[in-house]
Amino acid sequence: MVDNQPWRFHHAGRSTQSLLDADKVLKVIGLKSGDVFLDAGSGSGYLSIAASEIVGAQGKVYAVDIDEPSIDILKKEIIDRKLRNIEAIVADMTDKTPLSTHSIDVCLVANVLHGFVENQETDGVMKEITRVVKFGGTLAIVEFKKERDIPGPALAIKLSPKQTASAITPYRYSEKQVSEVGTYHYASIFIKK
Repeated sequence: MVDNQPWRFHHAGRSTQSLLDADKVLKVIGLKSGDVFLDAGSGSGYLSIAASEIVGAQGKVYAVDIDEPSIDILKKEIIDRKLRNIEAIVADMTDKTPLSTHSIDVCLVANVLHGFVENQETDGVMKEITRVVKFGGTLAIVEFKKERDIPGPALAIKLSPKQTASAITPYRYSEKQVSEVGTYHYASIFIKK
């Protein structure tokens, strides 16, 4: 995809690893052994690596990001750690990915929904997520709290839990809960109807 619009929010390249406890996030969203997990907009995959330990040998982790250098970092980490249950994929979540329909138990979208909303890409990404998540499956959105003077995007771009729900629920999801998952973050958890 050629980006001729300099005003667009750019998704790639920033990690929030120092701001989020991966194990806490994955516990709050209900990831468990044997799950098939999608880290949509995975970046370099620190959440994916933590998820691989939780889902275990019977589970599977798909880390998908449009930023090839980030996926390359994750692929090296997968090799170095000899992880057999993670597949790192360069793909655009606003378009069709190589993932199978109704194959995902838990999908995590961490710190990227605000960019999709800002770029008016929500429809594309939500159609693809809805295609791959199983009925009754979980969609967890982790976002920066909509507060001033904290890390993250500009206040105008940050999403409140209510704004997150407005973006997600039209795509056949019901909101289950909103939980704090760190000093600067909340998780909104939805179930696919």
